[in-house]
Amino acid sequence: MTAFIAPVLFLTLCIVLFFAVRRRKRYVYAVPENVSQLLSDHVAYYRQLVPEQKAAFEKRIKEFLSYIRIHGVNTEVEDLDRVLVASSAVIPVFGFAEWRYYNLKDVLLYGDRFNTEDFSTTGDERHTLGMVGTGALQRMMILSKPALRQGFLNESRKDNTGIHEFVHLLDKADGATDGIPEALLHQQYTIPWIKYISEAIHHIKTGQSDIDVYGATSHAEFFAVAAEYFFNRPDLFKINHPQLFALMEKIFNQQPGSAFHKRHYNTPNGSG
Repeated sequence: MTAFIAPVLFLTLCIVLFFAVRRRKRYVYAVPENVSQLLSDHVAYYRQLVPEQKAAFEKRIKEFLSYIRIHGVNTEVEDLDRVLVASSAVIPVFGFAEWRYYNLKDVLLYGDRFNTEDFSTTGDERHTLGMVGTGALQRMMILSKPALRQGFLNESRKDNTGIHEFVHLLDKADGATDGIPEALLHQQYTIPWIKYISEAIHHIKTGQSDIDVYGATSHAEFFAVAAEYFFNRPDLFKINHPQLFALMEKIFNQQPGSAFHKRHYNTPNGSG
């Protein structure tokens, strides 16, 4: 019992100290002046947009940074980090013009991987790259700064930690992180989506899929892992998983990598 209580007390103390410091120092919402250049240099998704859509994307980035606080933990938060966090948030919901993350207030950016026992960045059990907070950490997200940057640095990769965690947040918007994003998914696609997830997880477990094995952990992890692939490598994803690609086009209301990138549908009820 003592072994369980100690980490909980440590975490509680950290949270209390965090909010105490934050109350003493008013947070300044920082929107970089060179957003366009940072996006052009570091975000392939943005470069695929037509000029009108680029302007809309930049506006969404600035809106996100105007109401979400990003804090560095043992690391400095640079303009590039702010833009990459915001891009991770905007990319999955770019097909929904009115979406706002009402279930998020703060993003903690760690200087390295961390563990989920005491959120330490030292020691041998540092395996976590990102997480969406629950309980005492409600409305908070934690991301590894190196992992965040790596997700955008190497454009041949299928993984993206920032997008992964924001997709979990979207999934959570209906009250349950279960891989069924009811706030985004039209009712007629729910049953085909659940059926496809089960089949896809089976294919991962039997070595018949190039989707990361972590996607076989649960329906929620499959949704997040598949979304990383969908947005980072839409060209490859469409070839290897055409049926899944078509379903995810409907879920996210967009066609990444296409000349007709953004569709124009009404925002579904329950946004954010």
